[in-house]
Amino acid sequence: MKISDLEQSIVITSTELFLSLGFKSVTMDDIANEMKISKKTIYNFFSNKETLVQSVVFSMYHHITSGLDQIRETAANPISELYEIKLFIMHQLKGEKTSPLYQLRKYYPSIHRELQKKQFDFMTTSVKKSLKKGVNMKLFRASIDVDFISRMYFNGMNGIKNVEMFPTDKYSPEELMENYLDYHLRAIVTENGMELLSSYIKNKS
Repeated sequence: MKISDLEQSIVITSTELFLSLGFKSVTMDDIANEMKISKKTIYNFFSNKETLVQSVVFSMYHHITSGLDQIRETAANPISELYEIKLFIMHQLKGEKTSPLYQLRKYYPSIHRELQKKQFDFMTTSVKKSLKKGVNMKLFRASIDVDFISRMYFNGMNGIKNVEMFPTDKYSPEELMENYLDYHLRAIVTENGMELLSSYIKNKS
């Protein structure tokens, strides 16, 4: 069923507010006021706030995964692919001033669990393809356990979003992703892969 323009606008506005102020803080009144429409109009499309949060979360998920698929199809190699993905993710979350995943887990646990499952299935499948490509290109060691590494990558990417472990006043999202990618890649690259990684980091600095 085709989503209406107004419904899409509600989702877009809600996404901006949720990322900026947090899932818990933003009310239906806030969204209505921001859009200069009545709260009743929002309820014509979304029966309650949780339904709206769910729409926002999975709209973002589909947008981001589509972008990741496109990067993977066009990237020159699996190492540059990961750095291009990092830039894409940082751009998508540029308006994030809160910790949305932490709030989602705390206040909307069922939505968070569903998102985690979707993310796990998507990410592990994609990372396995990338790892196999890297092995074939002799950038990653042939001895790596592809399934294990893909699970570790997913676990690590989720781990750096834990604000209790990595407080936002001490670690920026970009710093966390940069350090984790460096940690991840150095553990699996060959000598050729290390040369490429080093040149890539040098060119970025």
